[in-house]
Amino acid sequence: MASTEHTDQTSDDNGVDNGVDNGEAETFRLTTVPEPSLTQSAAAPEAPAAEPAPVVQFRDLGLAPEILRALDELGYKVPTPIQTQAIPHVLRGIDLLGGAQTGTGKTAAFALPMLQRLRVHANNSVSPARHQVRALILAPTRELAAQVEENVRAYAKYTMLRVTCVFGGVSIDPQIAQLRAGVEIVVATPGRLLDHIQQKTLSLSQVEYLVLDEADRMLDMGFMPDIKRILALLPERRQSLLFSATFPEEVKRLSEQLLKTPIRIEVARPNATAETITHIIHRCDDGNKRRLLSHLVRSRGLTQVLVFTRTKQTARRLTVSLQQEGLSAAEIHSDKTQAERMQALADFKANRITLLVATDIAARGLDIDHLPHVINYELPQSAEDYVHRIGRTGRAGMLGEAISLVSPGEDEMLASIEKLIKRKLPVREVEGWIPSARPGPGLGGGHERERPSRDGDRGGRSGAPHGRSSAPASERPARGEPMRERSRPSDRPAPVTARRRIPDDPLFTTAYVPPPLPDKPALTSPAGQAAIVRRRRSPVPALLAAPPESA
Repeated sequence: MASTEHTDQTSDDNGVDNGVDNGEAETFRLTTVPEPSLTQSAAAPEAPAAEPAPVVQFRDLGLAPEILRALDELGYKVPTPIQTQAIPHVLRGIDLLGGAQTGTGKTAAFALPMLQRLRVHANNSVSPARHQVRALILAPTRELAAQVEENVRAYAKYTMLRVTCVFGGVSIDPQIAQLRAGVEIVVATPGRLLDHIQQKTLSLSQVEYLVLDEADRMLDMGFMPDIKRILALLPERRQSLLFSATFPEEVKRLSEQLLKTPIRIEVARPNATAETITHIIHRCDDGNKRRLLSHLVRSRGLTQVLVFTRTKQTARRLTVSLQQEGLSAAEIHSDKTQAERMQALADFKANRITLLVATDIAARGLDIDHLPHVINYELPQSAEDYVHRIGRTGRAGMLGEAISLVSPGEDEMLASIEKLIKRKLPVREVEGWIPSARPGPGLGGGHERERPSRDGDRGGRSGAPHGRSSAPASERPARGEPMRERSRPSDRPAPVTARRRIPDDPLFTTAYVPPPLPDKPALTSPAGQAAIVRRRRSPVPALLAAPPESA
């Protein structure tokens, strides 16, 4: 069993050793500057400066040599705070509720100890029966599931443990073939996982580890019924880990149902953003946002920019507009096929395109090395999504910049964001930017456009309310007096009210006079027969005319 003494015990300023009972749920927080003891007397002699704590490395966490070998190839040297605190507890088999900003290494925090404990099931047998599903990792989006699977596969490179990823939007047949060959670790989205369970291509009866990554996003997307169905199929004895960047009430209720006496770890206050990110607010009308975005990219020479919109319609229109202006841009949203989304993301990572326009579907799971800029073309409806959007930059201690283009209609969204992250975002003017005097209509469609007045084509003033007189008060009649007819301008023709007169047609205006018939006894005579024939040959439309008035 790995040694965990450095996390089980802490030391205060007086050198007192504070032990932590393994059976209690304890909250661990990263403290960079220790506060002085409140019980220390002012007359007490000043304690000597404590020696700096040694830097914890991955080899100090008790990980297997094959895992350390893979980490060395990936360039991992020093674990992040969430990894330093979470790995020892997961190695001891304790349920965990972890919270940290995006980009702080949460995937390695649960994957590395999980691989360490699953080494007992590693084998090189070709029999599928020797490779049962032992670990299940649930992710809300395809991008996040693919990213987690890529990282776990890299960590398990020398362990002989098999890893696969199943999600929707692609053919299910290759996934069925991989599952039937046998795997130990499955990374999945809830919907496609249930599809495999219904087709009996996957069994969860041997699962020992369950991980819910980005649990808050999973609940926002309405996966709670699917999660309950999956939990009902899992064994009762298992280790459960729940990781989330934010902790709304829904996540807390889910943790109470899922976890058993968990340890909660937070390396920063909830809903906090990374300190390496610079926040900038640019005020702009909706109609000038596209022009301002192009100006920022060209004037500052930005080479890799992730642009977020609220809707896929706005993302599509913005991408077309940027391409028409000569900027290389691509879009990624739910209307795109999985192959198109993966291709756009690969081109963006390889710097073949400058701007990647995305909806909030890309706010989770996109791990782009050294992404320098994130631009919020539109602020998100949920303040928590702002934290996840800008979390794509400033990852792993790198510097990043988050720019938001805020219109007057988004002031309430900005206020909710500032309240959530507990900081005031600075507003700056763009150097050399001159907004258009007559801004065009915005691409978003989220705000109601200004409509022309109904009185504009009636000769009245456009500013007068509909149904009210636009004349000055001195010209209006007193109450009870009849309204005076307003004179029209002489240069405006009077409206045509009379219908065009149709020329008279004798066929329809001539009165019909039936010919006299002979007496009944004379119908058989030649004259009577001729009268009947003439009557039948009379024009039918003449029947519609009124008979002549009698004298």
